[in-house]
Amino acid sequence: MSYDSCLKLQNHLSESLKTTTINQCGYLLIVEHEPVYTVGIRQKDYNPLLEENLIKLGAEFKRTNRGGLITFHGPGQLIAYPILNLKKFNPSIRWYVANLETTIKDLCNETYGLTATTTSDTGVWIGNHKICAIGVRCSRYVTTHGLALNCNTDLSWFKHIVPCGLHGKGVTSLSTIFEKNISVDDVLPYFLQHFCKSFSCDILNTEIDKIA
Repeated sequence: MSYDSCLKLQNHLSESLKTTTINQCGYLLIVEHEPVYTVGIRQKDYNPLLEENLIKLGAEFKRTNRGGLITFHGPGQLIAYPILNLKKFNPSIRWYVANLETTIKDLCNETYGLTATTTSDTGVWIGNHKICAIGVRCSRYVTTHGLALNCNTDLSWFKHIVPCGLHGKGVTSLSTIFEKNISVDDVLPYFLQHFCKSFSCDILNTEIDKIA
């Protein structure tokens, strides 16, 4: 799904959560994007020349209202956008981000036998390499944006940026670690399982045209 189309859907769903009188917890969008570099609210760090050079690589470049610095999204990434009413969970953005990290950490450790950790830098790490980036926004206790877990992503896209603005750090993927192809479809059932556990919720599958 294109980044702009997905952002439009996120905004539609988040506004519906803010105005609904129905006792609704929210939505969980799972997508893969075509190659796109996104930057967060600290956009002054990225000049037009960088934007032009990245676009020449064949990717889009988007300035967003999420937290965090520059990152890459593309095929082979499990991208999850939870559109949640935190009043139905815990009205704390710190709690929310920690639960996203726990979801991925448990997925890596319990399902794949890895040693994934969190640090003072948001996201989930395997050693000195980030496997999952997190950048979120919260307005009136409703969340948008989310996380990107590298499954079989082409990591060469990251060579053209300093991912999340962290110098001296690397990126990795499940496929790189295990030296075999592990796709988004392979990982998704386990992700949903751990998401439900972390957020103490159930997920009901809904066709996209019923909510768009």
